[in-house]
Amino acid sequence: MTTRRTILQSALLAGGAALILPTGWTSRARAAPRWHIGFSQATTIEPWRVQFNKDLEAEAKKHPEVELLMADAEDRTEKQVADTENFIRREVDAILISPKESAGLTAVCEKAMDANIPVFVLDRNIESDKYTQWIGGDNVVIGRAAGEHVVKLLGGPGKAKGNVVEIWGGLGTQPAHDRHDGFHAFSDKEPGIKYLLNQQSADWKQDRAYEIMSTTLRNFENIDLVYAHNDPMAYGAYLAAKDAGRQASILFIGVDGLPNEGVKWVYDGILAATFLYPTPGAEGLRQAIKLLSGEKIEKKIVLATQTYTKENAAEVLKRNGLL
Repeated sequence: MTTRRTILQSALLAGGAALILPTGWTSRARAAPRWHIGFSQATTIEPWRVQFNKDLEAEAKKHPEVELLMADAEDRTEKQVADTENFIRREVDAILISPKESAGLTAVCEKAMDANIPVFVLDRNIESDKYTQWIGGDNVVIGRAAGEHVVKLLGGPGKAKGNVVEIWGGLGTQPAHDRHDGFHAFSDKEPGIKYLLNQQSADWKQDRAYEIMSTTLRNFENIDLVYAHNDPMAYGAYLAAKDAGRQASILFIGVDGLPNEGVKWVYDGILAATFLYPTPGAEGLRQAIKLLSGEKIEKKIVLATQTYTKENAAEVLKRNGLL
C-alpha cells in the first residue's frame, strides 16, 4: 500500500471519518474499519445480480474489519465509469467491479490500477489484462453443458432432432457469446437440430424475451425447444408460449440456477433444466481481504457449474428453505 493511502487509512481509523456517498450508493457502516472496499455493480434489475449483491453483503457481515461501499450503475455504462472513478478519488483500498460491458469499463479499471488500487473483476471481464484478479463462472463450459443436455432431450447423440430457438443475452457481452459458443460446439454436431433464429437478443430481460418468442410463435408452427441465455428470458419465452396455448409442446432451458427462480421453475415443470452460474461477489470479497492481508492470490478463479433438472431440483429447494 502506498504511503498516501496508509496516511488516509490511519486518519479514518483515528477519526472515524464519515463516508458521504453519491446518489445510488449504499454503505454498510462499521466502527473504525481497517479497509474500505468499493463494489461497482452493473445493475440491480436482474434477479441474478440481486442475488449477487445479497451474497456479497452476507460475506461482508463476517468481516468487521471491512467497510463495503456499494454502487449501482443502474444498467448504464457511463454511470458505472463515474462510480468507479469516485472510488478512485476516495482512495479505497480495493475495487470490486462487475462490468455492464467489457469495452466500456476497461479504461477506468486500468486507471484504478495505475492509482495502485487493486481491481477485482467479477463475472464479465474487461478488454485488458491490467487487473488484479478475475472471478466468475466459465460460460463456455455452461453453454456446453446446456448443449449436451439439449441433445439428450432431443433424442441423444447421433439421433437428436428438433427445431430450436436460441434467445441471446446482450450481443455486446462476452457471457452471451460464450454461452452460445459452448452450446453450439456440442449441439452443432447433430444435423437433425435446426435453429430458427439468428442472434435475437433480449438483453437478458424477461419482457424482451416474451416479445421475441411471441413473434417466433407466429412465424413458426413447429418449435421443439427454447435455449435462453438466462432463466428470466427462458421464463419470458414460456409465458409467451403459454399465452399462445403452445407451452405444452415446447421444452425451455435457461441458465443461472437461482434457487428461488430457475430451480423453482424446474421444480414446477416450467423449465426442463437450468445451469448454475454462481455469483462471484462473496469470493471476490474474500480474495480482496486475502490480498490486503498480504497473501498471494491467483490471477483467475473459475467457479464451478451444476445442472439442475427435475431429479435434483427439490433437493436444492429444501437446502435453501424453499420447500
